[in-house]
Amino acid sequence: MQNEHAQSPSGCDPDEWAARQDLAAAYRMVDRFFPTTDGIYNHLSLRVPGMPRHFLIKPHALLYREVKASNLVRVDMDADLDERAGVNRPGFILHSGVLRARPDVECVVHMHTQPGIAMSAHGAGLRMISQAAIRFYKRIGHHPFEGVTEKAEERERLAAALGENHALFLRNHGIVIVGASVREAFERTRDLMTACETQLMLEAATDNIIEVPDDICASTVRQLELHDRGRGKADWPAWRRLMDEVAPGYAD
Repeated sequence: MQNEHAQSPSGCDPDEWAARQDLAAAYRMVDRFFPTTDGIYNHLSLRVPGMPRHFLIKPHALLYREVKASNLVRVDMDADLDERAGVNRPGFILHSGVLRARPDVECVVHMHTQPGIAMSAHGAGLRMISQAAIRFYKRIGHHPFEGVTEKAEERERLAAALGENHALFLRNHGIVIVGASVREAFERTRDLMTACETQLMLEAATDNIIEVPDDICASTVRQLELHDRGRGKADWPAWRRLMDEVAPGYAD
């Protein structure tokens, strides 16, 4: 269980070790719940406690299921890194761009799931037809496709497109989700995937679709944000307990 992994290894700050375990758990959860993500590509990142200009990210060559607390790489978001540093260049560009621009964001998730790619190319965007979608009511940005995210100058455009939103559709590419914690980013990821899948399924089945009125969306998103600051926090320890059971190596 979580408290069995509380002791940090020699030379690692305890707060950083706890952060590493949270991020490694999230990688394993994404692998379990969203297996259509893109092999060794796509990434989750987490700002290092006490080192706001550094973040943790998986090594380039590892699958999500191979990620553990000890093999996450700590990188300088103001550097200009590529695979020679052990990290994926497009992943570094995207995650550093978001974290540099948003000091309120601690965790970033980027995925190429099929529902996410499909919705990123959806001309009408995410519709308010499910509670999961309402979490993103007026909280989604859009960034046009520029090819593989390799150029450092794209960081500013990505950050501008995200703005103060919770998520970003990279057109014809995939999704980015941000949060003030690993828990928040993971739960938003789950909801966004549910929202995308629900919309695509429903639109394929019928054009007689009921959308939630704006005033109800506005009040509901406030309810959800209050939930996240309160009883919603109980779900993260539960997810960690699940990972302790099914993927215990993540915490090493």
